Amino acid sequence: MSLQVDVMTAMKVAMKAKDQTALAALRAVKSELLLAQTATGSKEEISEEEEIKILSKMVKQRKDSAAIFLEQDRNDLAEPELAQVEVISQFLPAQLSEAEITVEVMKTIAAIGADGMKDMGKVMGIVSGKLAGKADGKTISNIVKAKLA
Repeated sequence: MSLQVDVMTAMKVAMKAKDQTALAALRAVKSELLLAQTATGSKEEISEEEEIKILSKMVKQRKDSAAIFLEQDRNDLAEPELAQVEVISQFLPAQLSEAEITVEVMKTIAAIGADGMKDMGKVMGIVSGKLAGKADGKTISNIVKAKLA
């Protein structure tokens, strides 16, 4: 429940500061967390892994939207999306650098003896599980492709 408490605290700060962009992002986070909690039909808290998945999904959605808006030269719509990404990202664990992801990918490739693109699925499954919430799937995929090619 600590994430929900953190979000509520940040919402209060955003309300007092009259920061509409941050407030919209925080309300969306609160809504997603409540939906996930009620989807199970129980009053139990959702796990930290679930919370990270939800936040990662929200960040990805907003980044994708912003990219589409920028392609269409709609900076007026892209800027709020990117601002919301920054607000939501503060609740995620620190993201790993490409060098750290590469080290983890190389360890996994050596551990399972992967020797080509046919083993990409195995490597992706293991690395994605280890780095869940700490690295973007697209970045992991690009690094795995580069190392197995």
